[in-house]
Amino acid sequence: MSKYPCLRINFKFIFTFFATAFSVVVFAQQQPKNDFWQNVQFGGGFGLSVGSGFTNVSVAPSAIYKFNDVFAAGVGLQGSYIEVDDRDVNYISYVYGGSLIGLVNPIEKIQLSAELEQLRVNQEFPDINGKNNFWNTALYLGAGYYTGNVTIGVRYNVLFNKNDLVYSEAFMPFIRVYF
Repeated sequence: MSKYPCLRINFKFIFTFFATAFSVVVFAQQQPKNDFWQNVQFGGGFGLSVGSGFTNVSVAPSAIYKFNDVFAAGVGLQGSYIEVDDRDVNYISYVYGGSLIGLVNPIEKIQLSAELEQLRVNQEFPDINGKNNFWNTALYLGAGYYTGNVTIGVRYNVLFNKNDLVYSEAFMPFIRVYF
């Protein structure tokens, strides 16, 4: 037996503590870097139309996560203000909401997309003191020419209803840019 048994126990404890700590540090340094943010791209759109009796301002930021060179998915926000002051039509519209975006690049230069959009529409008709407030859901399927960070194409709203008073056509051209 040792003359100082207390020191022998402490030495074992200290040796075990440092061996464990050193192995955790070495193991932590061998972990691959978290590249989540390296795969995130930001983009969106901004629109401004001003004319005689017509104003349209829209902002639509979005972000996608690129899983690989073929698949990406993300979310988007949208907000717009439209005012029409004409002899025949007078109304103000606030539209806001969000969307889920899925992108597939099946072959080089071609991008297919699906976007589920949910919008809250608030319309005011000052001439008749009327209001029209409702939710609108759109499901866009699209295809475009993809080069670098830019896609130019067309999308089709498969849930389009001309009575919804949100979009005038089911087909909509687009330019999509992500950085």
